[in-house]
Amino acid sequence: MSQRHAPRLLSLGVLALSLAGCGAADRLANVGKQPSLSAIENPTTQPGYKPVQMPMPEAMPVSYQPNSLWQSGATGFFKDPRAKRVGDLLTVRVQITDKAEIENSTKRSRSNSEQSGVDNFLGFETKLGKFLPNAVDPSNLIKAGSTASSEGAGSVDRKETLTTNVAAVVTQVLPNGALVIEGKQEIRVNFEVRELIVAGIVRTEDIDADNTIASEKIAQARIAYGGRGQITDVQQPRYGQQVMDVLLPF
Repeated sequence: MSQRHAPRLLSLGVLALSLAGCGAADRLANVGKQPSLSAIENPTTQPGYKPVQMPMPEAMPVSYQPNSLWQSGATGFFKDPRAKRVGDLLTVRVQITDKAEIENSTKRSRSNSEQSGVDNFLGFETKLGKFLPNAVDPSNLIKAGSTASSEGAGSVDRKETLTTNVAAVVTQVLPNGALVIEGKQEIRVNFEVRELIVAGIVRTEDIDADNTIASEKIAQARIAYGGRGQITDVQQPRYGQQVMDVLLPF
């Protein structure tokens, strides 16, 4: 390692230790306390929020008929309680049943052998003893061999089931009438907080009369379910172990 890289590596090490120290200090300050819930925030003001842009059909002009309650594009004469504007709420029925079974097995082997010799080379084969004091067999001067083998096996047996409901808010109305929704739910049980996040694009036609929609009808669906707290901390490897897993080549 060159001397000009040593200060940079030292700075990175000090920074990593300081960050780990800050995290440890926060955890020590919260010993014996329940995890705090996140404040209710406007999703559109978050740093990572970006308006959704997708190919849209041409907008159709709205026409009104004189002395008529009907207008083009309307779904009924009476008020529709389903969500259709920015800020409206709807309930997402999350039901995920995922099952996958994959099994792979590979095996490979190879064996090579090479042998060469010089029985007669203008009589010079008899002079080899002067250059090589040990016994020399002209018929078996060079011999090489190699053997390689590899064997691997892997299997995946995954079963995931998630059934719950979460309320989402309409954050954007696309030009074709589709709704961009996002919802977040936090539940604290003792010293563990469970989080459920749902986001995606839905059609107003897919929303049921009771203002609910199934998760399989959400386009570009993003569903995350996890948690934080004492149980999650115990299940995670320590920071040092995670760093070593990244840095060690073996």
